[in-house]
Amino acid sequence: MGVITAVILAGLGLYAAAMAVGRLPTDFALFLLLCTAVSGVYYVAELAVFEARRRERAKRELAEFDRRNGEAGAVVPDAVARERRALEEHLSARPWWVEYTAGFFPVIVAVFLLRSFLFEPFRIPSGSMIPTLRIGDLILVNKYQYGIRMPVWDRTIIPVGHPQRGDVIVFRFPLDPSQDFIKRVVGLPGDVVDYRDHVLRINGKVVPEAPMAPFFDASRLQTYRQYEETLGTVRHRVIWGGGDGIAAYPVPRHNDPGACVYSTDTDGGVRCTVPPDHYFVMGDNRDNSEDSRFWGFVPDRNLVGHAVFIWMNFGDVKRIGRFH
Repeated sequence: MGVITAVILAGLGLYAAAMAVGRLPTDFALFLLLCTAVSGVYYVAELAVFEARRRERAKRELAEFDRRNGEAGAVVPDAVARERRALEEHLSARPWWVEYTAGFFPVIVAVFLLRSFLFEPFRIPSGSMIPTLRIGDLILVNKYQYGIRMPVWDRTIIPVGHPQRGDVIVFRFPLDPSQDFIKRVVGLPGDVVDYRDHVLRINGKVVPEAPMAPFFDASRLQTYRQYEETLGTVRHRVIWGGGDGIAAYPVPRHNDPGACVYSTDTDGGVRCTVPPDHYFVMGDNRDNSEDSRFWGFVPDRNLVGHAVFIWMNFGDVKRIGRFH
């Protein structure tokens, strides 16, 4: 049992370490699936075959021990009893190759189910979502809110829901699915999104915003204008610097350039019609975010989940909690 306990603690420790540094490697899902399958086979074999064989062997050898030590047991019963217990423990113990296969199964399957269907950890690597999320925030992403997806293949098997305006989502970057991005959903399928001069319009209506106190970014020693924006039912903060802001333009690998019209004026605006089963996303740090204004739209199949909770920031523990 000591080895099993050590294995479980080691597995939990590795997963906690992975959470501390952020998202695990993109091929970790496949690695975890293979480990679950292999350890599961040995776990079933242990219950159905290996354990019964050890019991039968222990029964035979203990019977032989009793036959050989019957007379000694009458003379030095305590010594014989200790030797018998030691032999019984040895015969009942799992071999190392079972401990390190079947013994891993409980923790591996727990991590696999947790990560695949419930919550997955991420680390915020950039300032594109300031002030909502800051560099170093460790967040949890709800994996089931947008549908139960097949691990590794990332295909929805049980539809549950869809992103709504204002949701903060994690997704596989359409131009490089090995990278994970985090942005806020601004436009839903069929929406016409227009952004110019820091004014956001959806289907011709200006998105409400109310001025707030300026935001000071200590990491850059810079002060930004700050507003409370209302997207659907979600109120959240956005910031931008002085002047007209950055001009939107299509990058060479825009995934649907025909759906967007870019302004040639100094306002640097863009107007996009969101395709079916796609989403238009933006960062809350509007002048420092590489988002749908530049590379296009997020396909539904690229969704990873809904970011819902900051579980740690080692530089500022007061940030722990839910966010919008």
